[in-house]
Amino acid sequence: MSSFIVGLDIGTSFIRTVIGEMDEDKKLEVIGFAKRPSQGLRNGVIVNIDAAMEAIKETVEEAEQSAGVEVTSVYTGIGGSQVESINSKGQIGVDQSGKNRPLEIAKSAKDRAIEAAKAFPIPLDKKLIHVIPQEYIIDGISGYKNPIGMMGVRLEVCVHLVTASVTALSNISQCITRAGYERKFTMLKTLAASYACVHEDEMDLGSILIDLGGGTTDVIVLNKGAPVFTVSIPVGGNMVTNDIAVVKGISNATAEKIKVENGCCWILGNEKEEEVIIPGVGGRAPEQTTRYELCEIIQPRMEEILTMAKKEVVHRSNLTKLSGSIVLTGGGSLMPGIVELTQSVWNTSSVRVGLSPDLGGPDQTYRDSDYATVVGLILANKDAEKDDKGKHKVKAQEASRQGDKISGIKNFLKKFF
Repeated sequence: MSSFIVGLDIGTSFIRTVIGEMDEDKKLEVIGFAKRPSQGLRNGVIVNIDAAMEAIKETVEEAEQSAGVEVTSVYTGIGGSQVESINSKGQIGVDQSGKNRPLEIAKSAKDRAIEAAKAFPIPLDKKLIHVIPQEYIIDGISGYKNPIGMMGVRLEVCVHLVTASVTALSNISQCITRAGYERKFTMLKTLAASYACVHEDEMDLGSILIDLGGGTTDVIVLNKGAPVFTVSIPVGGNMVTNDIAVVKGISNATAEKIKVENGCCWILGNEKEEEVIIPGVGGRAPEQTTRYELCEIIQPRMEEILTMAKKEVVHRSNLTKLSGSIVLTGGGSLMPGIVELTQSVWNTSSVRVGLSPDLGGPDQTYRDSDYATVVGLILANKDAEKDDKGKHKVKAQEASRQGDKISGIKNFLKKFF
């Protein structure tokens, strides 16, 4: 007997839905997907619930038609300024009798340590959505991935806490409910994308995923399979569209069309003289330009975005070198020349566009980098289950997202490829 799992990515520019069919062996196959322009969002934030609800409903219905199934519930993501993260520590005595005897560490002790790490002051307008263990420390000795079965007196855990705006979560839930679906779980978008397109060895070595969205640019740094930190920059592809519109004196809709069809951010010699026609406005004759001139508008803004991302990574982690990869996702990663520009800004050749795994189906457009988040949502949550309190949890987050503590990251990440 098979079951269905649905991912819904509500982005600033587009809403994407992917439907996966899962058999008894937990093998997942994509049987339908859809992508429609967003409505009612600004910089990743829902500002018009009715408009966003209609766009969500249309997108899911289109995916339903392509899959031939009826959707009842969805997994969705959240990112941008609505999300914050911090690293925390929790410490407990394994022996609860107070005698400080070395005892075998049980799951209950592990859970108590994580609960202690969660005891962090969270503002009333924020909700904790992820508690991801990075490493366990037993009697001062670090580096344990799973402490269960080990002997010890004192157990510590380093975790990555992710919080989201209560209002933003409520608005997302309201839109999905009004559209006629159940929201099962809301996940950090960059974390979901990492499930889809960051390889295991890249996570072990230490990698950076950059989600180039329309309204924001979100970054997550991974090491030993666990997030080190996440950050969101309030600048995205819409700024590039606005630059083209201002310089060429055209509407944003026309500028977006030109950006998608002819835009690039790194020019090779044979593309310099390619002609681009700018439609006339208000009876004005069409203007002829070149792809090179268009690149001169786009490249500075894209370079600024990537530079801001790099400064945040270096500033917040004191990290200047890494051994893994820089993986690009989101709509901005589809722009020609983005890999070359990122290589130039970050001074590394280890840059690639993130592609999702082959999950079957005749049309594999869902593997493109702009679908990374929504594909990651179904991959990360395919093993999701309800615990005794009825809350959803993801087994893989505790089992495979554990890493080295942040204080040791500078020594571990040695240099770019």
